[in-house]
Amino acid sequence: MESTIATMAEQDLQISATIELETGRLKRFIRSRVPDANEAEDILQDVFFEFIEAYRLPVAIEQVGAWLFRVARNRITDRFRKKREVALSLDMGDADDESWLEQVLPSDDGPEAAYARQVLLQQVYAALEQLPSAQREVFIAHELEGHSFKQMAQDSGVGVNTLLARKRYAVQFLRTQLQTVYDEFNL
Repeated sequence: MESTIATMAEQDLQISATIELETGRLKRFIRSRVPDANEAEDILQDVFFEFIEAYRLPVAIEQVGAWLFRVARNRITDRFRKKREVALSLDMGDADDESWLEQVLPSDDGPEAAYARQVLLQQVYAALEQLPSAQREVFIAHELEGHSFKQMAQDSGVGVNTLLARKRYAVQFLRTQLQTVYDEFNL
């Protein structure tokens, strides 16, 4: 019994020393890939929790530092996969609410998100050129210029439902065109 307690105490000291040694590097690694500080901290805690559980197993962890970074990379990937599952929704809700484009583009928070936003916008503009002119015009008028469907219907003489359908086709096309780029950024 005493040897078990001594072993547990020794393990606790080794775990504490490892966490103290690796926290700074691991935190910088995670923060360089996760712009949200709270989310990065959650990932760091998940990694250390998994480390403590694994350390108490009978099989020793070889190269603890490499193991911690591999677990961190996996946790980051898992978080981004969860976000990606709902990323490119086609639901336009009330047509005059926040635009579809703003919903699918990442915010400008941090250099990685700003870069992803810039690349996605370039892809949107390239994909817009491939749309039929009627769909492109409706999409640009609503998404980029902020015109309401009601106003566009009055100005053009085309029914609101027709304009909504054109926008929906444009969004479907853009969604298909952007999915690969969106996946590359793990958004």
